[in-house]
Amino acid sequence: MRAAGEQTVQPCPQCGVEIRADRRFTVWCAACDWNVDPQGADEEKGGLGRLRRRLAQRHGERLVTDLSTGDERHWNGRTAAGVLAYAIALMVHGVTAALAGGGIWFLVGGWGGIGMVPGLLLLALAWTLRPRLNRLPGHARVLSRDDAPELYALIDEVAALSGTRSVDIVVVDAQANASVTHLGLRRRLLTLGLPLWEVLTPQQRIALLGHELGHFTNGDTRHGMVVGTAYRSLTTWHYYLSPIQEPTLVEALVNLVYLVPRSLIGSLVLLLDLLTSSSARRSEYLADAAAARAGSTEAAVGLMDRLHVTESVETTLYREANGRRMRGSGRTTSDDAEGLWEALTDHMDSVPESEVERQRRVGARRGHSVDATHPPTHLRRGLLLDSPSLPASVKADAERARRIAAELSGPRADVARELVRDGIEA
Repeated sequence: MRAAGEQTVQPCPQCGVEIRADRRFTVWCAACDWNVDPQGADEEKGGLGRLRRRLAQRHGERLVTDLSTGDERHWNGRTAAGVLAYAIALMVHGVTAALAGGGIWFLVGGWGGIGMVPGLLLLALAWTLRPRLNRLPGHARVLSRDDAPELYALIDEVAALSGTRSVDIVVVDAQANASVTHLGLRRRLLTLGLPLWEVLTPQQRIALLGHELGHFTNGDTRHGMVVGTAYRSLTTWHYYLSPIQEPTLVEALVNLVYLVPRSLIGSLVLLLDLLTSSSARRSEYLADAAAARAGSTEAAVGLMDRLHVTESVETTLYREANGRRMRGSGRTTSDDAEGLWEALTDHMDSVPESEVERQRRVGARRGHSVDATHPPTHLRRGLLLDSPSLPASVKADAERARRIAAELSGPRADVARELVRDGIEA
């Protein structure tokens, strides 16, 4: 083997083809896939997580085939599974209402007497099963419209293109991710993870916004108000009924009593998961289409490639933040904070196309997805490439990108200082 700078040249030990590689990354052969995935897939813990992953792989290709036909029935409309999921969710909420009503009846009818005991018990049960609306965490780093008018204007423009209402609140955090959700009954929240935002091009950021806002328009049943709150209620009960570890004799009897209701609730959680899995994955494909319309097909595909290497983003962030923390002996300066994002961006920009292609192939082998509820990323990327190429409907010129960067400069510095100050767990 001989090396030139960061490059290495060697014959493939399997097929003999010359391999030119960057020594910082895995050496592999594009011709025969030698060493393409040296570590192999990690076994996922948790039965529900494994089931979700298997469902994503099993139904992903079928859904791509359906969506590729252009049949509007696959892109729009409510399925029988979705209707059944709504029915189960309404039943869960009905049980909550019945418990609350029964508790009030016992409480009023037995006021001052023994009847108050079952009344209070039923009300306590109804309270634990109540629909839980999302709330903004107290530690959230919120950007108001006054703080970031240019960013909100961009989000408003993408939302209008998607045919939906814009968000009410933007939160930035230190995760290599982005998401949207509802707060309370009406408010909409967009969370932007700075490690992901920073490594995207301006046009890819628009595609990211298009994807996230697209979730508000495509009927994702699992995250809707009715089904979503029922799902959270059931998972809360399932947690409360978890068996006591290393129980005493009395606790073992309690575990035995819990077994039947826990199994029933677990079955309902699993059934809701199965009924809404297709809708959730369909929602992701539709959100990808919204990303392509907003930022262009090229930007949406580029976003997918970044999602393939988010592990590299996290690893680089871990190395850089903890390295700066050790060199500074716990003291964090503004130079350290600014340098963190620069180092992260420089590293991601230096990742060669061969490594990106390797990650694509590994993702296809493992069924890589953002999480267990998402379709495999390679299928999402393939559907975008197989669809007609779309130009950008929303464009990020250099001046606009500069103004948004200026609005985010304060949060960027704050998040970087926290990462360097507190360190990051591997």
